[in-house]
Amino acid sequence: MMRNARQPERKPDQGRLHHVDQAQGLRRMFASRVVRLVPVVANPTAGCGGKVLERLCSAYTGFGLHTLVVDASPQAREPGELVAFDLAEGIERLSDLVSYMPARGLPLRHVDAKGSCATLLDALAEAAPQADVILVHATASETVRLFAERARGQHVVPLVYSRDRAESLRDAYAAVKLLGQRGGWPTYDLLVCAPESSPLADEIAHRLSQCADAFLGMAQRSTVRLDANEPAEVEPTGRLQELAATLLRGALQHALSDAAFDHLMSPGAALPTCATPAIN
Repeated sequence: MMRNARQPERKPDQGRLHHVDQAQGLRRMFASRVVRLVPVVANPTAGCGGKVLERLCSAYTGFGLHTLVVDASPQAREPGELVAFDLAEGIERLSDLVSYMPARGLPLRHVDAKGSCATLLDALAEAAPQADVILVHATASETVRLFAERARGQHVVPLVYSRDRAESLRDAYAAVKLLGQRGGWPTYDLLVCAPESSPLADEIAHRLSQCADAFLGMAQRSTVRLDANEPAEVEPTGRLQELAATLLRGALQHALSDAAFDHLMSPGAALPTCATPAIN
């Protein structure tokens, strides 16, 4: 009989433990009334913007955070007419932790005399106080108008993406150039939308990094590959989860007004992350 035989010790899954610790740490960040806004720069020829946003939402959902996607890219729908009176009217609830707002052309409706659209960021945060994260998907020029004024002196790093194709690389470089020259950003992160078997993905990332450094004096902080063909139900890779977490730590922060916070705390309002216990 082997009943008394010592069972072999099971080693913990370090990757899973890291993911759990990371999620708990992020939830601690959101225990206050602060919304974090992340710039995602649209690439007109990549054709994978929707997948990029979807995968980031999946990562934040895994962290227990509510994400609002504000899609102001040229491929997005225009917002509804009621948005002119109340931005909240344009927000569509897709799931318990994901909301979406079509916003093509919306930033320029909020431009001021200095050419800044930063007031839209405040208005979005106030209109969606249930959101922990707001992903703002816009062209490079609109990203500059929205974020550059507020991002100076902070650690906000825009996310750029590209396909493993020459035309997509060209548009990614044009975006990086605009971010650096008009927005004053010294760094950016890169997502390359390509399957694992792609022979060009690493070359695309390397070439963009070289050109950004040599001609623009900009640094490509991190590069992550994203398989645009993977199903939505597949858990994001560890590297993508790490990138999503890093983007949050440097995101632009907006403290909710008393009115917005009072609405969240009223009976029937949803405040999922404030009720989530933080262990570590």
